[in-house]
Amino acid sequence: MTSAPSSPSRSRALIGWRLLALLYDVWPVLALWMLIGTAFTVGYTFLGHHDTHQNIAPFSPLQWLLWACCWLVAGLYAVVSWHRGGQTLGMRPWRLKVVAADGGRPSASALWKRYAIATLSTLAAGLGFWWAWLDKDKLTLHDRFSGTRMIRLPKR
Repeated sequence: MTSAPSSPSRSRALIGWRLLALLYDVWPVLALWMLIGTAFTVGYTFLGHHDTHQNIAPFSPLQWLLWACCWLVAGLYAVVSWHRGGQTLGMRPWRLKVVAADGGRPSASALWKRYAIATLSTLAAGLGFWWAWLDKDKLTLHDRFSGTRMIRLPKR
């Protein structure tokens, strides 16, 4: 008995498409990080009464807070985009969409789990992304552990 071929509307998103979408999504996230960085810099300089030429000290609690805010804002961008329409700006040109494992709309908690695991995967030199080459279903680690899937939509 052979398994039925997957429908064209449910084709798996290959790792190359995912990386291209990630490359596109760097730009809006970078813009959001610049806004957060500007707010921290203005606050540090004018509210903290520091010299205008002095930067936030590396590895200081304020710098760790800045990084945490940047991570949170990037997560908000991704999770809100995935929750509203299944796509970030970078996923649209490549026709990629995040869905629940059953094909429905994923929950916000599953999407936050996906974002957190994808962050760890990226920090580990993309190990969770490369896992898709070994996985029998071609799923990344964040797909598998969050109960979500990334599919490639058919051309219109």
